[in-house]
Order: sequence, then C-alpha cells, then structure tokens
Amino acid sequence: MSLPISLQLYSLRDDAPKDFPGILKQVAGIGFDAVEFAGYHGHPASELRSIMDDLGLECSGTHTAISLLDDENYAETIKTHATLRTKNIIIPWLPLELHSTAEATLLTAERLTKLTAKVEADGFRLGFHAHDADMKPLDDGRSTWYILGENTPDSFILQFDTANAMHGGSDPVQPLGDFPGRGTTIHFKEYPFNGESIGEGKVPFAECIKALGVAGAEWIVIEQEQYGDRTPIDSCRVSFENLKKLL
Repeated sequence: MSLPISLQLYSLRDDAPKDFPGILKQVAGIGFDAVEFAGYHGHPASELRSIMDDLGLECSGTHTAISLLDDENYAETIKTHATLRTKNIIIPWLPLELHSTAEATLLTAERLTKLTAKVEADGFRLGFHAHDADMKPLDDGRSTWYILGENTPDSFILQFDTANAMHGGSDPVQPLGDFPGRGTTIHFKEYPFNGESIGEGKVPFAECIKALGVAGAEWIVIEQEQYGDRTPIDSCRVSFENLKKLL
C-alpha cells in the first residue's frame, strides 16, 4: 500500500531548537513528503509554512496539547493550523487525572466529543495519540484507547503508535482494525526502544501495512524514539529508507 510518509519532528527534538529551518531542509532532503509538528521552537507558523513551501513539504498534522484548545488559546491554535495548512490536530497525551479510571476516561471522552464538534465547525479534525499507558487495562478492564474509541465520534482520529502499543502490552497490528476508518494518521515506530530504526526490531511492519486500508490511513508518520550509534537525522533516514522498501 503506497501512502505519503511524514516525520514526527519529536524525532529530532535535540537538534530542532538549534536550527529548525535547517532540520526541515534535512528532512525534505531525505525524501519525506511531510512533517508532523511537536512544537515550533520559536518560529511563527507563517515562516514555517514559507520554508515548507520552498522545500515541497506538507504538514500531515500537529501534536497539540489539550490545553491549547481551551477557550483562551483556541483561536490562536486554529489560526496556526490554518497557516500550516493542515486539518489534523492531534492531542499527544492526556494528564493522568483525565484517564486514571474508566469513569474519568468517560468524562474525558465527553470533553473530546464536544471539542471535536467545535474544531469541525471551523474545518479541522481532532484526534488522540496513544502511549503505552493508554493500551493497558483500567479498573473496569478496558483501556483508555478503547474507552475513547467507543465513546467519541467516528470522525475523531485515533492515532495508533506501533511501538507504544507493544510497550503497553498490546498487539501492534490488531488495534488498527478495531476502529475502521479512524486511523487517518498512524505512527510507525520501532520496538523495543534500543535505538533501532524501522525494520531492525520486533514490529511486524509488513502486517501493519496490510491493516492500513481498514484503518483508513492517509499518512504514515515515522517517529524515532532513540538512535543507537546513529545521529538522530541518520536514524530517521534509515527508518524512511527501510519503510519505503516495504511499501
């Protein structure tokens, strides 16, 4: 299955603050189609969009804290995404108190449902990125991932992460098919977290790729957690090259 490939820029978190435009240039040079932001390192969205236009990069989405969707921050957040020309606003994690129990998670699902309607009215999409804790059973036996999936609208993006799933004790493939059409963007990340790039660890990426159609994936987002003996940018390059061989 051929899909465009984005890079989650958290992968280059140590180098990005030093020269963010230079990092974007290196990412484009590898061949990535897009980036997913995890902060902007002091650069306005208009500047980043101009740089990306020059480099031929799209924006597959952002990781945006839920607090930035509060009323006092909402207008600026929407403006940023409009400038970056991306529809996908992904909440990267939730404070523990919002999903420490099944009851708390259900209340959070209600909040996310209301936020989904709000951002959709402005022409955007909302989603949630899973970490390992989100795949583990809560007090009623269900995980945060499944409670949110079952109690949010079908338009709410469930951004699966292959390595985080395995780290949380979940199968790295099966959840991709549990909520058909809701995996607009999917994180491909190698596991275990020992510095391997994609194709060098235990994630069965060929099987993950087969499940992308059911998931409704429009983007594959590579994320590099650690680097081993490679530099961060070289680790991302190897992940990109190895994934391209599988597609």
